[in-house]
Amino acid sequence: MMVPLFGTAPDPKGEMQQAVEKLVGKKLQITWVPNADYNDKTNVTLASDKMPQIMVIQGDKTSSFVRAAQAGAFWDLTDKLDKYPNLKNRDARTVRNSSTNGKIYGLYRIRPLLRSAVVINKQWMDKLKLKTPETVDDLYDIAKAFTEKDPDGNGKKDTYGLIIPKWPSPQYGSASPYDVIETWFGAPNIWGERDGKLVPGFDTPEFVEANKFVKKMVDEGLVNPDYATLDSAKWNDPFVQGKGGMIIDVNVRGTNLLDLLKEKDPNDFDKVLTVGNLKRSDGKKFSYPFTGYNGVIAVPRQSVQTEQQLDEVLTVLDKMASKEGGVLLSNGLEGRNFKVQDGGAVRISQDDPKVKQIQQDVDKAFIQLGTTASVGLGAYPDIYPDKPHQDQVTLRNKLAEEDLKTAVHNPALAVMAPTTIAKGQTLDPIITDARIKFISGAIDEAGLKAEIKRWYDNGGTQIAAETNDLVSKLGN
Repeated sequence: MMVPLFGTAPDPKGEMQQAVEKLVGKKLQITWVPNADYNDKTNVTLASDKMPQIMVIQGDKTSSFVRAAQAGAFWDLTDKLDKYPNLKNRDARTVRNSSTNGKIYGLYRIRPLLRSAVVINKQWMDKLKLKTPETVDDLYDIAKAFTEKDPDGNGKKDTYGLIIPKWPSPQYGSASPYDVIETWFGAPNIWGERDGKLVPGFDTPEFVEANKFVKKMVDEGLVNPDYATLDSAKWNDPFVQGKGGMIIDVNVRGTNLLDLLKEKDPNDFDKVLTVGNLKRSDGKKFSYPFTGYNGVIAVPRQSVQTEQQLDEVLTVLDKMASKEGGVLLSNGLEGRNFKVQDGGAVRISQDDPKVKQIQQDVDKAFIQLGTTASVGLGAYPDIYPDKPHQDQVTLRNKLAEEDLKTAVHNPALAVMAPTTIAKGQTLDPIITDARIKFISGAIDEAGLKAEIKRWYDNGGTQIAAETNDLVSKLGN
């Protein structure tokens, strides 16, 4: 198996791996790959002659993965799942979203449909007497205050407002903070309808305005100076260390930060304020939704060559997708690191290093293997003993429910144009690179628009035409 990792690799002889092996009845050889390097490792693996039997394909569908799948590198699972009860009974909308032009090349890893949010240093907000942000202008004002008004009170100008990491995916529209801000400004979520046709989100005035906003913050030093190189696995560090005050990401980051802050100081960790999606300057709200999944688990044909071998692999995945498997991969070991109380999971014995290791192995590694259960979906939702943690969970669920009403969905999520599949690896980086160059000042607005034109001239025109055609044929 090849799986992304968000911390230290689990011990292959540790309690969690032994429990998963017992559940599936197989020994597991897992290659854990740091998240920041995962897409590069995926591309290298796709080009190699040594593929795992099970492989997580991260994020949304990439052209390199779909091209490989259509060329026969991965099993087409569209008609293969009927005999596996935990794999066939899946959410129809998410199956559609994670499929490609009607074909299923991997089992989606379920995630909440709406989980974008802003987490903010609550103590800094209180010290500077700032109000909870509602608009992008408020976000800017807070970032400026966090940078210039000494929120930590040490008498030095050594803090900044917004923390942005180097985003691991090479693909535009990969749920990065940039994508979220673009949606807040009214840009389409990857694809959107303009004048009766679908157009790429980056070919809109709102996209440009959003990135002018980010550039302004970068120019004024309101963003971490290493935004182009900061490892996403270390995204929390500046917040916990008191260097940066805000993160735009998934709402569960709020509880993750509280975990780290409590570990640092159990008596002073109530430092996280979470808010939902922000309104545009004119008061209109466009919330950034996710796809309902985070990548897929695919089966390479090079290492799984026969129908019998495929059956063995799908049987393993089916066991992992069971209720028991979902709880194991998402919560851990009942009686060891958690107990069930009031329908939820309460963490226990976290002072014991061995138990704490189990929890870390779940949170940072094994949850990535969960297909039908994750972050409260299908497994036990976390119940916390302290008020700050529990308040975070209650609030994030309330915010997500509210923001779903203004979510901007991608109407082309279930299709991929043939030209994208053929040329995506060449074309995708054009926009991503141009965006970073524009934000950093390496190119101006004319240069950004020239790069968008280059995308069209090198195949984007065909992609737009094919995407419109595929969406109209696929129907609702």
